[in-house]
Amino acid sequence: MTIYDYKVQLSSGETYELNRYKGQVILVVNTASKCGFTKQFDGLEKLYQSYKDQGFVVLGFPCNQFGNQEPDTAEEATSACRLNYGVTFPMHEKVDVNGENADPLFTHLKKETSGLLGSAVKWNFTKFLIDREGNVVERFSPQKEPEKIAKDIEKYL
Repeated sequence: MTIYDYKVQLSSGETYELNRYKGQVILVVNTASKCGFTKQFDGLEKLYQSYKDQGFVVLGFPCNQFGNQEPDTAEEATSACRLNYGVTFPMHEKVDVNGENADPLFTHLKKETSGLLGSAVKWNFTKFLIDREGNVVERFSPQKEPEKIAKDIEKYL
């Protein structure tokens, strides 16, 4: 299976299949608007703007599993990201990334990679890089700033 086999839901409520991004390089990020790493939205948006014309997209998924740092609705979180950080990349419905209610996409992403806590997502702003064939090729810790993964993205563009 690749990520193209999964459906996700935008914060607006629209459900779509990830095969909409077939042939593109994708960065999937679990986000939170009240996290110490929230400033990474700036870097994520810069990456998106720098590479979107070359077939790159960032997909944000708000998550409230870490320190109650995304207590608002997905729509409110998306609005805050757009207003405070100028985010234009797609933001999605809130998801769980760990546990029995983990979103199927994140279950797949974790299965394909491993982090410091085994397969579990450690915290907000864990980043998963997917190549143009839908394969998960890299996993970056929350501490890894978006600007520092530009060369990794360029490898797959």
